Amino acid sequence: MKNLLLQIFTWWNGQTVGTRFFTWRNGKRVGEDEFGNVYYEGGTTSFGLPRRWVIYKGYADASTIPAGWHGWMHYRTDTPPSKEDYKAREWQKAHKPNYTGSALAYRPPGSIAAAGERPRVTGDYDAWTPGN
Repeated sequence: MKNLLLQIFTWWNGQTVGTRFFTWRNGKRVGEDEFGNVYYEGGTTSFGLPRRWVIYKGYADASTIPAGWHGWMHYRTDTPPSKEDYKAREWQKAHKPNYTGSALAYRPPGSIAAAGERPRVTGDYDAWTPGN
């Protein structure tokens, strides 16, 4: 019952009732990534391309889509990572959640939220004052 209410009233927790129905009617499961997100394809867009979508596991966060699946979702490749032996490059970073608004958010030196004191201004900057 809780999942049904979440699907009716929230869009950020997995899928809505409309997405579930569209997926059931038109979707062909293409694969799943290491985060549990499930990728589908079915129908066509207004540009004549195959429609592609993802159903997130839990909270909908687009940054959890790995690089290989991102390329497939954005039509950079027609072969999904589940159909090939995709290996991430060494320079590709692993997913890190967005910490904005949390205690783990980045706070540069001098920020009101950061501990410590603001660095002193060097001589290369003159503050503007009216009349100058």
